[in-house]
Amino acid sequence: MKICLLNDTFPPIIDGVATVMTNYAELMTASGAKVLVGTPKYPEADYSGYPYRVVPYRSFDISEIAEGYRAGYPLSVTSFSEMKKFSPDVIHVHCPAVSAVVGRIIRNETNAPIVFTYHTKYDVDIARAVKSEHLQKEVIKAMIANISASDEVWTVSHGAGESLKALGYEGDIRVVSNGVDFAKGRADEKLIAEAVKGFDLPEQIPMFLFVGRIMKYKGLPLILDAMQRLSEQNIDYRMVFVGTGADAPELQQIVREAGITLDIRQENGEILTESGSKSGRIIFTGPVYDRNLLRAWNTRADVFVFPSTYDTNGIVVREAAACGLASILISGSCAAEGITHGRNGWLVEESGESIAELLKEISKNPEHMHQTGQNAMDEIYISWKESVQNALDRYQVILEMKHAGMLKPRRNGKSDKFLNATTEVMDALWHVYRRPKERLQENLEGMQENFAEAENYLRKKKEELKELKKELKEEWKKWNGSGN
Repeated sequence: MKICLLNDTFPPIIDGVATVMTNYAELMTASGAKVLVGTPKYPEADYSGYPYRVVPYRSFDISEIAEGYRAGYPLSVTSFSEMKKFSPDVIHVHCPAVSAVVGRIIRNETNAPIVFTYHTKYDVDIARAVKSEHLQKEVIKAMIANISASDEVWTVSHGAGESLKALGYEGDIRVVSNGVDFAKGRADEKLIAEAVKGFDLPEQIPMFLFVGRIMKYKGLPLILDAMQRLSEQNIDYRMVFVGTGADAPELQQIVREAGITLDIRQENGEILTESGSKSGRIIFTGPVYDRNLLRAWNTRADVFVFPSTYDTNGIVVREAAACGLASILISGSCAAEGITHGRNGWLVEESGESIAELLKEISKNPEHMHQTGQNAMDEIYISWKESVQNALDRYQVILEMKHAGMLKPRRNGKSDKFLNATTEVMDALWHVYRRPKERLQENLEGMQENFAEAENYLRKKKEELKELKKELKEEWKKWNGSGN
């Protein structure tokens, strides 16, 4: 089977969906499938060392909207043609923005079905990046149109499916959970000692852990509120934040103002300590890229604290479970799916007070905390190998449905017409720029003919695009005039 995986992030960017991409690509390749990854290009990134093919396409910096990220420009003749030539059996899109447009263009050329996975609450990201409510609605509308154009839509949890439908998606949904790349079991003591070296973490004091992007929308202000409440009650603890993010300085300032001792690991590895007058200690380790050291942090902790209502799956919760570490989660959140309070995790209301009271209670019984962690390992852990095999099995079913003519017909809207025209224009450009190079010596005369043919063809397509532009303009006037 030939599989084209598309996403707007991929290493060197490390985030949840980029992790999904690398695990899908590696494990599918190991299973015997041929895999091609399409992603925006990052300057100086080396894409040659992977056991599968990576096609990076042109991109531009969007750090003002999302720090460290780039957005792709999909209408690159060379990249598009490489993906087309790969001739995938299945196209799996993991982001509803540029990657979805690329996927639809490739489908127009190859007729391969598109599977789309909804990983995260993109409306939250859109609201952070776009201030105008009107523009937010239009961006979400375009996102839903891209998702609706897929042949099958997956979500990583039932809650994620509900979130997607709330945004206006009306089609069917299949839940296909992500896995984790941690093996089941606790890290050894030597590795733990290496991970925590330099930090003040006495064994008899409860240690709480958060791993992820240091962003307020992950519920981190709730954690700090809970820690302040424990400190005010003269309860000693260690709260460790592993990760990096734009909100780290603001959150660290809150700790300072609360009078709690703060440890921050600097980029050079040194640990800067700012002493406070109250009980407790809050530690920011910065990013930890070594997966074994992350396993060690999860093994060393007593409780994983993850009060995010933003995440649709919470891979870090399953990673913690792999190490025998149970989590505190917000009741009703997507990350809390599969959790039974007091058995394989704990559920609280969305408040610092609720988190503080629970931590105070369970810290009195370390044996119960560790047994709850063991139950989490036994009951909610899922490996990437199992998750990817589920995806491969479903691909096969989709292909059988395609060959039997059982896939539901897709809506053919204005965006489809535009993509069809775009595909044809790019085909013409490819005909001009690539084919003569393949047999240059034999095709000098054919080259002139190609240019002449393409010139006439592009002139014709230009007129068709003008007509389409008029149609879209009329549709906009009608929509705008309705007061929506």
